[in-house]
Amino acid sequence: MSKPMTKTQLVAALSEEMGTDKKSAGSALDAVTAIITREVAGGGAVTLPGVGKIYCRERPERMVRNPATGEQIKKDADKVVKMTIAKALKDSVNV
Repeated sequence: MSKPMTKTQLVAALSEEMGTDKKSAGSALDAVTAIITREVAGGGAVTLPGVGKIYCRERPERMVRNPATGEQIKKDADKVVKMTIAKALKDSVNV
């Protein structure tokens, strides 16, 4: 398994793909990240065509076990960010 692509590598690849400088590519990446963060934090969802859908899901209050002590404790309801991967991306990996 290879190492994940870093932000610097992603910005470099994005600038090459866009045919622009790294500063513009970095700004574009930061803007997309900010939009996704704002939308998901507000309870919405964002669909990235060909990649997937990012959304926020509420989890109910539940009982969990402390693995160190085995003690059962109650965990409050919370929210978690989820991503559903697009079929096109799944199919491109399993070629």
